[in-house]
Order: sequence, then structure tokens, then C-alpha cells
Amino acid sequence: MTRILHVVGARPNFMKAAPAVLALRTRGVPQVLVHTGQHYDAAMSDIFFRQLAMPAPDHNLEVGSGSHAAQTAQIMTRFEPVVLREKPDLVLVYGDVNSTVAAALVCAKLGIRIGHVEAGLRSFDRTMPEEINRLVTDQLADLLFTPSEDGNRNLVREGIDPAKIHLVGNLMIDTLVRLLPAACRPELTGVNGAYALVTLHRPSNVDDADRLRQLHRILTDLSGELAVVFPVHPRTRRRLGELGLDAASSALHLVDPLGYLEFLALQRDARVVVTDSGGVQEETTYLGVPCVTVRPNTERPVTVDLGTNILVGDDLSRIRPAVDAALQGRAKPGVIPPLWDGHAGDRLADLLVPR
Repeated sequence: MTRILHVVGARPNFMKAAPAVLALRTRGVPQVLVHTGQHYDAAMSDIFFRQLAMPAPDHNLEVGSGSHAAQTAQIMTRFEPVVLREKPDLVLVYGDVNSTVAAALVCAKLGIRIGHVEAGLRSFDRTMPEEINRLVTDQLADLLFTPSEDGNRNLVREGIDPAKIHLVGNLMIDTLVRLLPAACRPELTGVNGAYALVTLHRPSNVDDADRLRQLHRILTDLSGELAVVFPVHPRTRRRLGELGLDAASSALHLVDPLGYLEFLALQRDARVVVTDSGGVQEETTYLGVPCVTVRPNTERPVTVDLGTNILVGDDLSRIRPAVDAALQGRAKPGVIPPLWDGHAGDRLADLLVPR
């Protein structure tokens, strides 16, 4: 029987891994779950395991934060003895975080087969650390599971054997489909009617003081028209504090990071979402909610080509017109991409363990 080890390290990984874990469990496959601890805050990690009904990790490497080099090195150092002891037949890595590439590097050097879930996504922007992680992981992987057709095209163009590439659909949407009926909005003081939902965490947006101030002004101005709910990533909260903008944010509803179910409900019911998150682009496309992405590019172009997503690029003056269009009912229509149907985990499991 194939023994499979899963590696997760950050919030987006959990939603992608849960469908694979559940589908393989129904087939009786022995599984090991390794949490690298890349997201070490319980509010950003532990609650996700509970809400997604995932088993507790068999191993927690507890690497915590650090520079990209330091964090990747720590994961490699701590993961190698675990994988040697567990002796898996296949290691599944998810997405594009440092845990993904670190585990892939260790397995490649040990001759252990690697499967990459969410393979083939490209922003074509190598200034993004995630893009480097995607490129390296896909070159090392033995099996590449793609969420959309553009992923297949990217991999073939990069010289990867088509026999390794499998279009299974979007596993994160499996989790959304399964848990959407249980999603319940949190009680937020002062938020009784329509609202915009905001998430910002990328260094390109929050580490540039002038850009963060401008974003804050745009959101504060928007709050005069409708409530602005802003679950604040710890990185973003630190930057706001350093600029003295946390005290100037009374017009915004700044809240701590939320559990998956609460945040999913906020997305579902929002009039518009402003974000720089890749996963939020996908979830809003499935939910049919207008999404304004504060980035010059996206590794998920299907959300723009087919879905509800609009890229505003580096010109922040484009945010408000895009938001206004959504509020006035002029948002571009979107459709759900092929194979984003809640069964991607089953398709992946069928490839690994045919029924």
C-alpha cells in the first residue's frame, strides 16, 4: 500500500491538503501529516486544523518566522530526519510557500517521489519569492497536479514531461464547497449592512510606507460610503503601527485574523473584496463576488479571464473606480472555471490509488 506524507506550513496549504487527506483516507491509504510551523500563530494555524476536520499533525517542526533563507534552511534541517524515519512512498507538497520548496529539495536529494498540488501557476514575476518556489518545486516534482489548463501549458512550455502533468482542478475549492453551508459571519460591531472586505499582506503593498499610506487613505475614503471590514495580517498590523496608522483607522473595522469559516462567510456576503491574496482571488471567483486585486500580475489568470477578478496593477488610483463599478452593479460577470467543482481531491486520489 502506498504510504503518503503531506507537508503543510501556512494557511493556504491547509485548505488544499484537507481534500486530499480526506479522499485518501476513504481509500485506506496510510498517511502522515507534517506541519512545518511556518505559520506559528495559533490564530493563523491551529483553528484551521479544527475547522477543516484535519487530523492533528503527526509532526510539527515549529520553525517559526525568519528570512526566506533562514526559514527554508530550518525546514530542510528539521524535515530531513522526519522523512527518513517515516519512509513515505510519496510526499505531497502544496502551493508555493517556503515549506513547499524546502520539502521538495529534501525529497529530491533523498530520491523520494514528490507530488506538487497546485502546480504550474505562474505570475512571470521573479521578484515574488513565491514564483521562485513554484518554479523550483515544479522542476523537482515527479507528479504535477494542476488546478487549471493554464498550469498545464506553463509546465509543457518549461520542458516538463506531459506524462507527469495531471489536470485535477482546484482542491481549495473542494474545501469551500464542503464547508460553505457551515460558514457563519462573525458579529462585528457597527457592521449591519453592506460592506467591503479587505485583505492586504504582500510586502509590495505593506512594506512601502508611501504605498501603505495611500492604500489607507483610499480605504478610509471608501468607509464613508459603506463599512470596510479589514482582517489584519500580523505583518500588516505591525506596519500600520509603525506608521501611526493604527490609531488613525477608526473609520475601518480592523479585526484580528479569522478562522476559515468566518472569513469564508465574510467573502460570500461582501459587496466587493479588495485583496492581494492569491487564494481570495480564487474563492471570490467561485462565489461570484467582485474582486479587486492590488497587484500588477497574478499567477491565477483564470480568475481574470473567466472569473470576477480585476487587476488594478501598480496604479492605486484604479482601485476606487473598480470598487464603485461593483457597488453600482457594473462588475464584470464571471463564471466558475472548469473542474472547480468540489471533486478535485477525488480526482487526485484516483490517480494515486485507482479504485
